[in-house]
Amino acid sequence: MGGREQIALSRLGSSMEPPHGLRRFRFRPVHGSTKGRRASLSHSTKSRNPSPTEMSAEPWSSPKDQVAAEVAPSARTPPSQDHEQEQRPDKLCLDSFWSEVETITQGSGYADLDSTRRDSKHSEEGEQEEQWLADAGLSNLISEDSEDVDKVLLLSTLTRAQAEAVQRRLDSYTLTLRKKNKPPPRDVRDIFNAPITQTLLPESQHSEDPAQHSMACVGKTSLSAAAAEQQRGAPKEEIFFTDVAYCEQAVIFLKQAKLPQNGSQRRKEDGTLPRVICPKCRLGVTRIQDLSHADMKKVRQLALIDMTALCDLLGLEVKRHKTGKRKIPESTLFGVPLSTLLENDQKTKPHTSTPLFLQAILSFLERKGVDSEGILRVPGSQARIKLLQQNLETGFYQGRFSWDDVSANDAAALLKKFIRELPTPLLTAEYLNTFSAVRDITDLKQKLHMLNLLILLLPEPNRNTLKVLLEFLSKVVSREKRNRMNLWAVATIMAPNLFLHKAVPSRLTEGAEKGQAEKAADVMRLLIKYQELLWTIPNFLMSQVRKLNENSNRRYQFYDRRFKNLLKKIHTDSKEKAGKNVLESCRTVKIQVGDLMNGTMEFQLNVGSQASDLLAQFQRQLLRSPDNGKGKMRRNGSTVHPDCALFEVGGNIGEHCLDPETHLLDLYNSNPGGEWVIKLRPRL
Repeated sequence: MGGREQIALSRLGSSMEPPHGLRRFRFRPVHGSTKGRRASLSHSTKSRNPSPTEMSAEPWSSPKDQVAAEVAPSARTPPSQDHEQEQRPDKLCLDSFWSEVETITQGSGYADLDSTRRDSKHSEEGEQEEQWLADAGLSNLISEDSEDVDKVLLLSTLTRAQAEAVQRRLDSYTLTLRKKNKPPPRDVRDIFNAPITQTLLPESQHSEDPAQHSMACVGKTSLSAAAAEQQRGAPKEEIFFTDVAYCEQAVIFLKQAKLPQNGSQRRKEDGTLPRVICPKCRLGVTRIQDLSHADMKKVRQLALIDMTALCDLLGLEVKRHKTGKRKIPESTLFGVPLSTLLENDQKTKPHTSTPLFLQAILSFLERKGVDSEGILRVPGSQARIKLLQQNLETGFYQGRFSWDDVSANDAAALLKKFIRELPTPLLTAEYLNTFSAVRDITDLKQKLHMLNLLILLLPEPNRNTLKVLLEFLSKVVSREKRNRMNLWAVATIMAPNLFLHKAVPSRLTEGAEKGQAEKAADVMRLLIKYQELLWTIPNFLMSQVRKLNENSNRRYQFYDRRFKNLLKKIHTDSKEKAGKNVLESCRTVKIQVGDLMNGTMEFQLNVGSQASDLLAQFQRQLLRSPDNGKGKMRRNGSTVHPDCALFEVGGNIGEHCLDPETHLLDLYNSNPGGEWVIKLRPRL
């Protein structure tokens, strides 16, 4: 996917080769008791100079969390107690968790729980696999009318573990068809062995070599590096790779965990959350909002395949639920689907991405609630909450509702009520149990891998709503010194509101109370602390999307096998041209800044050129432009210029808003057919 900064991580001497035969094997992690796992941490750490890796890497922890972590402990709380609170929830947190569960189960909508859950059921035999193939963009694998070239386009981008996950779903679907006496679909391996495939992918036999090299690096660093750091007394850190598919990283991790020499080095989880370091890619960080809808659809398809492969490797048995049709209450706010709320709100505010009511209540809580002691945990008055809900339903959209006399605790109760009374879970009926199953994964990085993929799979309204909610919860945690709500406290009180829903059966309350509460809160804790990381698109998915687009752009050529020799020549020429691209010194950039400025500009490329340099040159030209007066004027007379960003458009991507730290020469070599356009940054 273009050039990358070299990350030197060679603390292990042995090299791990990715396994080649995983077809019929399932790896199940051994789950031990949570008791006795707490490791007492030493408070004296040795100072050390950062390594080149750390200096060129970005920590993915919330700035609010970092502020909260730097706050000095209370005079009444010894440091050891502060550390203990970070490691595990206290009795007050656990009591609050089960009190919240009781409030939810006794609330409105749970009276007819059995009939509601009868409408939410597992898919019938074979139907679930068929739906999975459709969601993954592979429904043509079971269609007799589609051509081999249609079937191979997406399959050609998959890794070995991902392809095996697809094969398992096809095998299950085939078995169901045989029971129903229907002809089975073709095997994935038959499609790859077809002559048309060899024409489509002349380089496919060597495509896995870079991945194998990267996976060897992952294998070298995952266990022993962490153990070495701990032995030196360094702060807890995790290196988060996104260049290699998460399922392939799991293959290496599981194989490595079986080695005798690694059994004693594996670090035990003690409840404290480390600083996560993500090595920077020279093509920059891609966030979810940076891609076009067409490319995000492909990201979701590929993310579903990778998540399914990861679940298979970790032995997570997760079945998706489907919800039956439910009568929508005659309401304007509570119990209304997110899509309906947004559709109505966008008539008033066209570019809004979250419900206006949610924006209003979060804005109020940020002004008057984040410093309130016990916010979210202290219940409001049920009578007042009921009256407030009625007034909001009748007066919010008419502008007749005032927040002046609303208490912070009542508003927090309304927020939780709004979330849990959505007709379908905020985390969706399809993936709610998968989110819950993350608590059964033992390794932190694999938990984050799974959550990252699940966030990508959420529908856009749900994902945007979850993001603003988590941003608010992070602000609450950052004011812990005033509101007495640390990360564990916020996580334990909010977990039931996200993971319990009347439409989907849940295992949240099964088993030992303490263990279940702590595991559910731990998933919520990860969502809050690492939200910035979870809302990014991994590099390996970006590479797969680019490859898929390249193959789609060329697909018309492959219907005639006479093009085979020509394609080999084109492939050879493209490699030669890639080398020549490095010599390109000047690039024409289009400018499409609304009605303010349109045209082109020339930009001189060199090895160190970044997107921020190009935008700085554009701003200098804008200042010298005679149309400079078209900017908005401040009260002091200065001009506010439009917020612009650099986009790559076309080639092997639809439209991509670039990270300011993107190295432009690497981008050009990665996508020489794409155009660079300066446009207004999209509103969030």
